[in-house]
Amino acid sequence: MNLVFRLAVLDDLAALLELEQQCFTTDRLNSRNFQWMINRAHGQLIVAEGEGLLLGYALVLFHRGTSLARLYSIAIAVQARGAGLGKKLLEKIEACALEHDCAYLRLEVRTDNPAAIALYERNGYRRFALIHDYYEDHADALRLEKRILEHRDGRSISVPYYAQTTDFTCGPACLLMAMNALQPTRVMERREEVQLWREATTVFMTSGHGGCSPQGLALAAWRRGFRVRLQVSMAGTLFLDGVRDEHKKDVMRLVHDEFETQLKQSDVEQVPGGVLDLPRLLADGGQPLVLISSYRLTRSKAPHWVIVTDCDEEFVYLHDPDIDHSQHRQPMDCQHLPVSHGEFDKMCSFGRGKLRAAVVVYGRG
Repeated sequence: MNLVFRLAVLDDLAALLELEQQCFTTDRLNSRNFQWMINRAHGQLIVAEGEGLLLGYALVLFHRGTSLARLYSIAIAVQARGAGLGKKLLEKIEACALEHDCAYLRLEVRTDNPAAIALYERNGYRRFALIHDYYEDHADALRLEKRILEHRDGRSISVPYYAQTTDFTCGPACLLMAMNALQPTRVMERREEVQLWREATTVFMTSGHGGCSPQGLALAAWRRGFRVRLQVSMAGTLFLDGVRDEHKKDVMRLVHDEFETQLKQSDVEQVPGGVLDLPRLLADGGQPLVLISSYRLTRSKAPHWVIVTDCDEEFVYLHDPDIDHSQHRQPMDCQHLPVSHGEFDKMCSFGRGKLRAAVVVYGRG
């Protein structure tokens, strides 16, 4: 049978919905989902057509600003199974991901679907996580990953993951991850997430609750018994450009000045400049919290904290505590994100002043 692979169009909706009904009993994509995937998603929906029939599809989503792609769904019509169509769709998706400068492709598969698991593992995917109660019917999922660009083996994944529970606690969430990586028995819980924010916030930023300054996060980590290195490229109160109200600016200056006074009374190591020697920091056991511009990830121009989990010759790997559910993301989509060194360097420059800031946390031992 001659197969044609092409991008899905809205005229495919009826056939795609029929394929969903045929292939899945739960977690089905509906008409609105498919319309969003075809017209708006940062990804591609590829269909396989033969003799005028839609015989299968594969949907890949790209994580903006990173080198990560996710195989969101794949379906094969009953009459087309056993003919190698699944392998061909995987090859198309991997080629598509490479064209979008992706280095990794990740997916989830039900643990009770041995045929699908075998397909993925035959094609080079490796298991790296088990997710309990993942599907609508409470079935577990295996998380698989394939490096579609060659690289060194043995990437460390020792940093745990914690998703921020508010819009303004990315810094505290990252600090919880750093502290738990250094002290694995330490519990990551929301009560401390909020307490860390209370200690480290600059009070006002653009509107509503304020985020955390590097000085505030450094002090919060130091108070909890950790050794801390603070690296900031600018002197003075940060984030003032995003605030119009002079009264709010005065409050921010007051908070910043108090942070500076407390830092002088601490043994936090303060380093000027903005370039991070990540290989050395990681080799020395540091857990780097890095301030980035979220524009590179979400197109929103706001300061945002991430934690670096590893780096190699090609990529910096990040945990992003912010799970963007509007992009159909799960927590696993925000862990160990591969970002090219060039893209990471652009991320780490915030605002008109090109602010660069990092808080590196170490154990006392």
